[in-house]
Amino acid sequence: MPSPQPSVILSFRRTFALLIVLVVLPSAGLSGFGVVAIINERAAVEKRLEAAWQGTLETLTADLPAALKTSRFELLDGQPRVVASGGRLLSTPVSFRVEGKQVSSTDPELAAALQATQFSAGDFPSGTSHFSLMVGGRATLIAAERLGDVVYGVRLSQEALETLLTARAEVQVTSSEPVRFVLLARQEATGEGLMGKLALEVAQARANALGPQVLAEQVLPPPLQDFRLAVVPTGEDPVARASTRNRVVYVVLLGLFYVTLTFGVVYTGRVLYREARLSRMKTDFVSLVSHELRTPITSIRMFVETLALGRVKDPAQTQQVLQLLTQETERLSTLVERVLDWARIESGRKVYHPEVLPVAAVVDAAVTAFRAQRLESELRLAVDLPENLPSVQVDKEAIAGAVLNLLQNAHKYSKDDKRITLTVRASRKWVDITVEDHGVGIAPRDRRRIFERFYRVDNLLTRKTEGSGLGLAIAKHIVEAHGGRITLKSQLGKGSRFTIQLPVGKA
Repeated sequence: MPSPQPSVILSFRRTFALLIVLVVLPSAGLSGFGVVAIINERAAVEKRLEAAWQGTLETLTADLPAALKTSRFELLDGQPRVVASGGRLLSTPVSFRVEGKQVSSTDPELAAALQATQFSAGDFPSGTSHFSLMVGGRATLIAAERLGDVVYGVRLSQEALETLLTARAEVQVTSSEPVRFVLLARQEATGEGLMGKLALEVAQARANALGPQVLAEQVLPPPLQDFRLAVVPTGEDPVARASTRNRVVYVVLLGLFYVTLTFGVVYTGRVLYREARLSRMKTDFVSLVSHELRTPITSIRMFVETLALGRVKDPAQTQQVLQLLTQETERLSTLVERVLDWARIESGRKVYHPEVLPVAAVVDAAVTAFRAQRLESELRLAVDLPENLPSVQVDKEAIAGAVLNLLQNAHKYSKDDKRITLTVRASRKWVDITVEDHGVGIAPRDRRRIFERFYRVDNLLTRKTEGSGLGLAIAKHIVEAHGGRITLKSQLGKGSRFTIQLPVGKA
């Protein structure tokens, strides 16, 4: 039956699922809204421009009837015309005359439209009137005045009225956008039934496609309700310009959002994975330390019981048991001290006391401690320590401990060939302390992580060798705390070379 997965893996998966649900999915939804906003930006710009021009249109819509009332209706050589208060001609040459119910006009379509409305001179009010009339399926502005029993009328010019409106709007408009005001006439189907309506829809679609773009519009009040007052641009399309600019901004912001989101998710995922892996390594470390503690404690208890029960009578055997007891005690002390040392490093309570001293003193301290460990197998340690080496400013005990750790590893992870070389070299700025062995070496995939806390290379030799996975991590921290660095060169099956580089001490 397979063992259940560690809870740390479940916790990591749960955290990753929360990351997806609480971050990625809402971000994807927000991105979708951003895409929709980009697509609908033109409609939004049209709405904003329409709202901006609506107030001006309402004012001009109210002004147009007043402007028409101030205009003059004249008969010049029997030809009617309408003149604005400023002298601008507002009418066209197309006119008509109604006597009783008889209608005559220079435009047959206009005459037919008047006849269709049963226009009668007797029913026409006195004074000048302005109204709209459907002529040929299109609304037309008409000005008429009753003189005695005859009604004279004339078609008004849309272009002249638009010019008049534009002139009046210049006083009110504060926008720098080049626009003009136009009158849009309502159209009706000229045919009958379905074909007439279809022809009207085609004509309106063509007018919308080919005609001026309308920024905003307002229906005129009666009796001009068949016309709409509209604002159209005279230069570059402001809707396209604004929407394009905003789309570019949205796309850039959305791109930055995607980049930030991707970086955040990837970074968070890496952190979660690293923390999960670290937690797993800590769990393994606790198990490993428990085993490493149990081994010397069991040995110590066994040796003490052996001596206490008087089972050893020979003084030579007693001395051997005491020697083994000392070794196990030193082993236990080293393990506990290493764990406590790493705890001080993690909490930031590790304090160093650097002093300027010869590098030979540091190396001699490490070598002396290494030789004093009374290693079981044959040791062949070669020390290459030139004279006239520069001094270094270090904590002697800490750096010697780092070098000692490299020597211990070189001995532990070598099989039969226990040759170890310790070499010291100096340059103008650096002192290099190199420990080289002829052991199993380190695989490339393990070199990147060899200095990580709790990490141990997984092979047959390391599984048989005691260790906490903290030695190299502590050594790296010590060296870097002194402004140096530790490097590794290794070839699988041929050995490893660790180098501690320390800055030359200042005199």
